Formats: sequence, structure tokens, C-alpha cells
Amino acid sequence: MFRRLKTAINRLLGLFRPPPRRQVAALCWRETGGKIEILLVTTRNTGRWTPPRGWPMAGKTASEAAAQEAWEEAGVIGAAAETPIGAYRYDKFLSKGGIGAPVEVRLFPLEVRKRKKTFPEANQRQQKWMSRNEAANAVRETELKRLIEGFTP
Repeated sequence: MFRRLKTAINRLLGLFRPPPRRQVAALCWRETGGKIEILLVTTRNTGRWTPPRGWPMAGKTASEAAAQEAWEEAGVIGAAAETPIGAYRYDKFLSKGGIGAPVEVRLFPLEVRKRKKTFPEANQRQQKWMSRNEAANAVRETELKRLIEGFTP
């Protein structure tokens, strides 16, 4: 009974929820010793692990914007694939304690060719190379976990 009520309430609330906004993200990867590693960064506000991500940019394709975010947030250089490997959703909270706005993020693989020590957000985030399993376990979003676990270059 409770489950049906909860489902009905969620459906009703969904009618009033705005459509998701769109972001792009770079799944930064490299091969080391025959194994794939994924680079994640922390968010500025909550310190959660995530791929570098951001809003689409005027004059850039979605994959170019993802590569730009990878540079700004992680200091990496590489070409993002033109086609995303999938998408995931999360709620973006624009103010502490506020209502979350739904966001859908398209995830573009980016093979890291170079990494710089100095980049725009170097002092605002942590970065860490992780195995695929470590990266999947470090992120919160279930859909993102699945995309990382299933990623093959």
C-alpha cells in the first residue's frame, strides 16, 4: 500500500518538475600498465567525486565543451569523442538547502594526452586517478556508476 502511494505521489510531483537542464562531462581516461584509469575531480561545494562537467558553451560542440571543462577543472588535454557513451542525471542545488533542479549530463570519453600542473581551477578541486572500479564506487549517481563500469575505450 505504502509503495503504491509513494509511486503515485512521485508521478504527481513529476508533472510539476521542470524538464532537466543539460550539461556535458568528460570521462577522462588513460591506459597505464595495460589497465584503464579514470580521472575524477571533486565538486567545489560538496567535495563529491565527479567527472569534469559543465554547461554547454556557445560556439563549441558538446564534446568540445566537455574537453574545455576537463582542462579547466582537471588540467588535462585531449580530444573528446564526438559521441557520448551515455547520459546520467543528478539534482543540482543552486543554494544550500534549496530545491534541486534536474540536470542530464552527456558523458564524452576523453583520452588524456597531457596533464598540466597549472590550470584555471587547480586550487579549487582535488583530482585523482582511479581504477574503473574505484571510480565507479566513488561517484554517487547510479547511472554514472554503470557508465564507468561498462566503459571500454
